Amino acid sequence: MYEKILVAYDASETSKRALAEAVKLAGLTGAQLHIVHALDIVAPMGVGMGLTYVPADTIAAYREDAMKQLEEARTEAQAAGARCDTELLHVEDMNDSVAECLQRCASEHGVQLVVLGTHGRRGIKRALLGSVAERFVRSAQCPVLLVREPSQ
Repeated sequence: MYEKILVAYDASETSKRALAEAVKLAGLTGAQLHIVHALDIVAPMGVGMGLTYVPADTIAAYREDAMKQLEEARTEAQAAGARCDTELLHVEDMNDSVAECLQRCASEHGVQLVVLGTHGRRGIKRALLGSVAERFVRSAQCPVLLVREPSQ
């Protein structure tokens, strides 16, 4: 069964639901959760805006927010009895993407399952380029559990 489960978390409602599902699976299988947040500062700040420099204080603010989100996720998972760790990932450059960043992490950590929400904080970029979950699934090397928003 699953020994390592990667969960992508960005504090969106679907990522919270994905975390809850991953915690349930970890409870059933005894798996270790690896909760990650992929920090994408390069693309939103650079595409179409002519910006090639992101101020250090802006980067620090994004990083601090991401670390708070990861800590909240860790606290929730541990309160439910799951073994877990967290990692802040970084999109490397303009040719990289959140989906590729998650793929690298899954491969490096030898995870057997990835749990993703189907909609996160992607705004207009998601509408133009397609969702992170869709891009991830297209090249996934392990099973993927997609968690949807509840129907309205």
